[in-house]
Amino acid sequence: MAPGILEKGLLLELRFQLQQYINLRPVKLYEGVECPLRDKGPEDIDFVIVRENTEDLYVGSGGFAHKNTDMEVATQLMIATRAGVERCLRYAFELTRERDQEKRLTLVAKTNVLTYAHDLWDRVFNELKEEYSDIETDYNHVDACCMWMVKNPEYYDVIVTPNMFGDIITDLGAMIQGGMGIAAGGNINPAGVSMYEPIGGSAPKYTGQNVINPLAAICALSMLLKYSAGQDKSGIEVESAVMGVVKKLDSLSAGKMGYSTSEVGDMVVDALGD
Repeated sequence: MAPGILEKGLLLELRFQLQQYINLRPVKLYEGVECPLRDKGPEDIDFVIVRENTEDLYVGSGGFAHKNTDMEVATQLMIATRAGVERCLRYAFELTRERDQEKRLTLVAKTNVLTYAHDLWDRVFNELKEEYSDIETDYNHVDACCMWMVKNPEYYDVIVTPNMFGDIITDLGAMIQGGMGIAAGGNINPAGVSMYEPIGGSAPKYTGQNVINPLAAICALSMLLKYSAGQDKSGIEVESAVMGVVKKLDSLSAGKMGYSTSEVGDMVVDALGD
């Protein structure tokens, strides 16, 4: 089994076993980071994606019939429980309320096609919004969301979405904020153990070369401090140090930064000491 596949399987199992039902992905473009979107800058790209993290197609419920024959049938069930949907949506509403932004929460799903699982998401979303009258709510089909993330990313404040679609749009988010070298995420159990990581995972092909960009991992530390350790000030300081360092790099890509992995790490440490 390839290292990346093994790693992915272990991470999924950890998320399930530790009930890390929130995948939190800030999408924020820092000054000095090249954005692939024309005429878009840091003032346009600053939103958060809340992805449900323990249900949907990732549960692995399904199977084969007549495997390896001409009559083979493969099934994969999209699982959505009311409890799982509601706790994710409630987390997203609360986060929207806490953010000093537009206070707009957008549900991203596909209710016109996934008429059972996503009907549940839509119904619970509309029920909960009555409790959060200070929050503006909106709905996007996932394909429309992908289009608007590219055309008008400044519209979004907080997006909440089921697991599968969240997996897709968070990678799009990573690209518009500058790539995998800067993108971090959290797998969160608000009442238990959480994990934070660079969303690109490991990169075995760069092992021992001292060329990988460490900033995504450092941004994951910033998230840990802010969202799990109760150390908001320290988390902000780490993020500010990263924001200063990115301006000095030639690129965020591995081997193209103009500095080694350890040198970039040292630059962040020095910025924290200033």
